[in-house]
Amino acid sequence: MRRDPYRVVKLSEKSELSCYCVVIATGMEVRRLDVEGIDALVGAGVYYGAALTEAKTYKGCDVFVVGGGNSAGQGAMFFSRHARKVTMLLRGPELKATMSKYLIDRIRETPNIEVLTNIQLTGVRGDGKLEAITLADASPRAHEAREVPAAALFIFIGTAPRTRMVENVLERDAEGFILTGRELTAGSADKKWPLSRDPFLFETSIPGVFAAGDVRHGSGKRVAAAVGEGSATVSMVHEYLTTV
Repeated sequence: MRRDPYRVVKLSEKSELSCYCVVIATGMEVRRLDVEGIDALVGAGVYYGAALTEAKTYKGCDVFVVGGGNSAGQGAMFFSRHARKVTMLLRGPELKATMSKYLIDRIRETPNIEVLTNIQLTGVRGDGKLEAITLADASPRAHEAREVPAAALFIFIGTAPRTRMVENVLERDAEGFILTGRELTAGSADKKWPLSRDPFLFETSIPGVFAAGDVRHGSGKRVAAAVGEGSATVSMVHEYLTTV
């Protein structure tokens, strides 16, 4: 997308579409771990998130959970009912910075859950399915690593907005979510909004380009909220078109 009198969207197969308005509703995607060998084993012992079917598959096995947020904690509790042992891997020093206290208490009371802090996953290995993972101290000065057997690895490291296509085009927050509406005019000295009129509620830093749903900074991150924003944006598009 580029700044033109008309909004121009460039597609991956090199063609371009011109229009008066664009609505970006590309949502979010699961954050991926950049670890050697991991991509080949996704679905074969390595999973982003968790499901009931996977818990039954690894009944009585040793499984690992990457992440320290509530989703990771809930996943660990869920798998503790089926796995022989659940080991949580945290890059940080403790859970309380990212997890609710009630969940921390439940994890501490569960005998087959172990929490390893200040540790990072550096590699995975397996022939057709996950067999082992490599762990190392999270300290930048640490060089020692150890390999441990693993039947399954469940990754809960959050999500990221699908906004790479508007990098250096639209104003975004530090995590990549698109800024809209009042967020663009809150600091007028930043000159994030180019017109004298105020932006519409879901309008981005380029007039006529709107963002709705999970991709937008400050959205509710729920399906119902995203649907509602999409519907509301349609009326704003019609209002914008009266100004063109």
